[in-house]
Amino acid sequence: MARTAAVLPEGVRISDYLSMGVLTKKIPREEVLKVLSATDRESKRIRQLPAHVMVYYVVCLALYMNVAYEEVLRCLVEGLEWLGESAARVRTTGRSAISQARSRLGYEPLKELYHRLVAPIGEKTSKGVWYRDWRVVSIDGMTLDVGDTPANVAHFGRPGASRGHSAFPQLRCVALAENGTHVLFDALAGPCTSAEVELANELLPHLSPEMLCLADRNFFSFDRWNVAAKTGAMLLWRVKKNMVLFREKQLKDGSYLSTIYPSPKDRRRHKQGVVVRVLEYELHGVESSESIYRLITNIVDPTLAPAAELAALYHERWEIEGAFDEFKVHLRGRDVVLRSKTPDLVLQEFYGLLLAHFAVRGFMHEAALHADLDADELSFVHAVRVIRRKISNGSFSPSGHKSPPDHL
Repeated sequence: MARTAAVLPEGVRISDYLSMGVLTKKIPREEVLKVLSATDRESKRIRQLPAHVMVYYVVCLALYMNVAYEEVLRCLVEGLEWLGESAARVRTTGRSAISQARSRLGYEPLKELYHRLVAPIGEKTSKGVWYRDWRVVSIDGMTLDVGDTPANVAHFGRPGASRGHSAFPQLRCVALAENGTHVLFDALAGPCTSAEVELANELLPHLSPEMLCLADRNFFSFDRWNVAAKTGAMLLWRVKKNMVLFREKQLKDGSYLSTIYPSPKDRRRHKQGVVVRVLEYELHGVESSESIYRLITNIVDPTLAPAAELAALYHERWEIEGAFDEFKVHLRGRDVVLRSKTPDLVLQEFYGLLLAHFAVRGFMHEAALHADLDADELSFVHAVRVIRRKISNGSFSPSGHKSPPDHL
């Protein structure tokens, strides 16, 4: 079904809703040009829509998911002075020229830009980011509906449903999130037929020794645990209730030491085992909570992380669900399908969403630091509205110097 072109309300200027300064501060023009050169996508000749302008355009698509392509381009018209471009060159650009420019750009520059720029942003003074000396992160997955075209169905697949198949093909994504800031600092996308654990196998080696990683029970395997542990990161993962974990040494805080093995045969022979610390607990008076939770960690010394603290910390794993909700509902828009018709442009749009989310979350983190707040105390929806607002409000300047945002 054809999409109904959405426009802005009568009398509303798009420049009242967009602050290119926020985008260019978090996504610097110099980095965009470097990435375009590295991926061989820089414009070879003067065009109405040069490649670096299209990078910002794709990010703007994420900020205006319900708005027609031409209307989104108007987002840039008032802000092109931030990019050193003449706005007059793009005022009359039509939908066909936009599609061609997006196809020339492809998804590789957006993917490379995401991996170069997006990283954990919490500072030592950031509230809600750290547990003792560790930066708390989580790993989890989500799916996104994409345009129902033959090319997208062939590439991404269509998930099954109770009656036949889903209405739309879907992209599956697994991401690592910094809990305290909700920044999705690493992500991998694949067809909906991809298993989350397969995608996780490629992300876990990107953990670092300063991190403490939380994960749900579906992610545990002996090999996956070892891959993550070899990065030097601390791990706190939930495991299934039927997993064999013998109580080998009881600890004073109520946890105990056990050993995990690659197979039942290795367990019987006591070979290739890895020592872990086990926490088992119940949640009383919490509706829909399960009867028992079992966690394992490679922090085997309880003085470094007492059991009660780790049990409470594990439930911050839901912070990544909050980040996915921001990504899928508040930024993308509830029930909105990624609009691109081909797999390459779906991936381009996906990485544009990740970059837009990073820009919003970076803005919120700066506001939280200035106000000495936990970023969770700020509204993501309000932050998106602020970023869309007046380009001339002075919150950010081309030089990068900023006045503290005080209106979140």
